[in-house]
Amino acid sequence: MLSRIAESLFWIGRYLERAEDTCRIVEMHQQMLADDPSVDPDDAAATLLVVMGAPTAVGTEADVLRPLIYDATSAASVAAALTGAREAARRARETVSSEVWEAINTTWNSVKGGRLQRMRATAAFRLVRERCAVITGTADQTMSHDEGWLFLTLGRSIERVDMTARLITIALAISTQGAWNNVLRGCGAHHAFVRSYGGVTTPREAAEFVLLDRQFPRSVVHNLRGAEVALRQLDLAASTRGYEDEATRLLGTARSSLEYRDPARVLDDLGLRMAELQRTCNQVSEALTERYFSGVTIANWSGGS
Repeated sequence: MLSRIAESLFWIGRYLERAEDTCRIVEMHQQMLADDPSVDPDDAAATLLVVMGAPTAVGTEADVLRPLIYDATSAASVAAALTGAREAARRARETVSSEVWEAINTTWNSVKGGRLQRMRATAAFRLVRERCAVITGTADQTMSHDEGWLFLTLGRSIERVDMTARLITIALAISTQGAWNNVLRGCGAHHAFVRSYGGVTTPREAAEFVLLDRQFPRSVVHNLRGAEVALRQLDLAASTRGYEDEATRLLGTARSSLEYRDPARVLDDLGLRMAELQRTCNQVSEALTERYFSGVTIANWSGGS
C-alpha cells in the first residue's frame, strides 16, 4: 500500500476518535462541576485545557468550549479534528468506500461554519458522538478488512488509549466524590460496569474496568491489544523470536505493565502512569511514521503533548 494512503487512513482513525473523545471529556468535565459545587471552575477549566493541550488562560465554560469544540483554528478542537478527518479521507478517496466518504463529508458539512456553536452544548456533543459512531460502523461494514482497514483501526486504537488516559488524568486532578462514576460515563462504560460489578462503584473497581477489562471495547488494555494485533497482521514478515518493530515493543510493554500489575495496586501512581501512557502513544505514532509513512508529509498533530 502507498505510504500516502496508509498515512491518511491512520489519521482518519485518529481524528475521528479524537473528535468523539473530546466531546466525552468535556461532557465529563461539565458533569463533575455540576456534581460538586465546591470545585473551583477556573482551576478545573485550566486543568482540562492543560491536559488537552489547549491554551490555559481561561476560566468560563464558554472559554472551555471554544478551543476544545468550536474553534477550527484550535488544533485541540472537535471542529479541527473533523476537518482533518475529511482532508485525510479526501487524500485516500480511492481506498475508502463511497459510504465512508459520504458519512465523513456529511458530518463535516453538519459542523462547518460555526454550526456547532449555535447548538446547545449537550446537543453538539451528542451529534458528534453519533456521527463518529456512524462513520466507524460504516467503515467496518463497507471496507475490506485489508491493510487499509488495519491502518484505520490502528489509528483509532492508539488515539482511544491516549484519550482515555487524558480522561482519567482530568478526573484525578479535579477529584470529586463521584469522579469515577463520571469516568465510567465518559468512556460509555457505566452500563457494562454495572452488569459486571453491580450498582456500587469503588475507585479500584472502576479503574480496573476502564484500564484492564479485556472484553470492553473502550478499555485501555483492549485497545492496546487491538493495536498489537493490527501491527502483527501488517507485518507478515515479523520474526518468530522477539519483536524487532519498535511500535510493537512499545505497545506490548505498555500493555504488560498494566495487565500484569498487582490488582491491589491499580490506583498507585495512576496519574504518573497515565502521563507515561500518553508519551507511549506519541512514541508509537512516531515509530509508525518512520516505518510506514516515510516520505509523506507528516500530519501536524499539535492538539496535545
